[in-house]
Amino acid sequence: MIKTGRLFFFLMISVQLAFAQQTLVYDNKVYLPQIKTVQCYNKQKEQSAPVIGLKSGEQLLFSFDDLNGGSKNYWYSVEHCSSDWKSSRISTLDYVESFAEDRIIDYKYSFATLQKFTHYNLSLPNDQIKLKISGNYLLKVYEDGDPKKLVVTQRFYVTDNRVNAGIEITPSLQIPERPYNQKLNLSIFHKGLSVQNPYTDIKAVVMQNLDPETAIINTKPSFIKPDNLTYNDVTTNDFKGGNEFRKFDLRSLRYPGEHVQQIVKDSIYNAVLFPDIVATTQKYTSQFDENGNFFIRNQDGRDDNTESDYVQVLFTLNVQPPSPKGDVYVVGRFNNYNLLEENKLSYDPGKRRYNGHILVKQGLYDFKYIWKDQETGKINNTVFEGSFFETANTYQVFVYYRRPGSRWDELVGYTNIDSVKR
Repeated sequence: MIKTGRLFFFLMISVQLAFAQQTLVYDNKVYLPQIKTVQCYNKQKEQSAPVIGLKSGEQLLFSFDDLNGGSKNYWYSVEHCSSDWKSSRISTLDYVESFAEDRIIDYKYSFATLQKFTHYNLSLPNDQIKLKISGNYLLKVYEDGDPKKLVVTQRFYVTDNRVNAGIEITPSLQIPERPYNQKLNLSIFHKGLSVQNPYTDIKAVVMQNLDPETAIINTKPSFIKPDNLTYNDVTTNDFKGGNEFRKFDLRSLRYPGEHVQQIVKDSIYNAVLFPDIVATTQKYTSQFDENGNFFIRNQDGRDDNTESDYVQVLFTLNVQPPSPKGDVYVVGRFNNYNLLEENKLSYDPGKRRYNGHILVKQGLYDFKYIWKDQETGKINNTVFEGSFFETANTYQVFVYYRRPGSRWDELVGYTNIDSVKR
């Protein structure tokens, strides 16, 4: 009895220390290792950008799994943020119409899976939390109603679309980069907005495939005309085209899908992907991908959310290190393109290859390999994948407006455009 009491005491101390070490980050972040498969998108289209119109009736679907199972007392709140994802430092009364926080009550237990989990769902806005102004928002999920016990934070956007964006995608104007880069020329038509200083009142953020690492901030227009700002300098919004994403299919655990070599059932399922090779020496090959997205799917059961099992997936990249000190990561929207220990591969010098396991839920996944130099901290997205102007990408344009004398940034325009029409 004494031993049991001591064990419980030490477990409680460990949990308290874990929560004590958490620091709020204004980014897409998972704070506890048992939280997996975080999704957030506009309900009108699965895995679309987490963008909704202000008071439009549109809703976000936010969900995640807790691998510890059971039912937890999870609460949530939202915070308005600046265009560069810092707290706007305004009162909740300025941006929330009703309650400041609420509890997540929509959850279901997994069914017939080796890995037990509980699936949580949340729709925003809802009857409890309604938003009053446009802009960037951070959704915060925490345990037991205590904001210090963070579980997940998730970025999302609310726009009132008061400006129009004219977008043209061309080859780079820099001659050496033309075969590899895609340049986005941008015009913002802002009739009706009082723009006193175009260099401070308007800001446009351009992103490729919803990857925050690619974001380019436009604050200095090339041309200023009445009700029109144009950003088209030679080096402005010049993106590496990259390559089509690699992918694998784990919709069924009865037989291997695309790019899956073997599936083994143990205490949980294990999947071995076919070894990957470097794609930089190859010519561009057109193939359909989902521009980094993932989709939870299960061909063996009925409910994708609760009957899709978890799989330990082995990735292998046959390549030697590009430089003496650095790391290889597997990234995609399934992990928000974050460089984490759990998606970092290890190098095997004997076999001259990188490999590592990542736990994912059944479904279809896009991914790519990237390199981070340990000495400079720079990230290279093309050293293993190559870069081609012909690559099909999506670009997101967010237009922010700071009214003269205002205390916050409004999101007055959003556009999503494909570089290649399919």
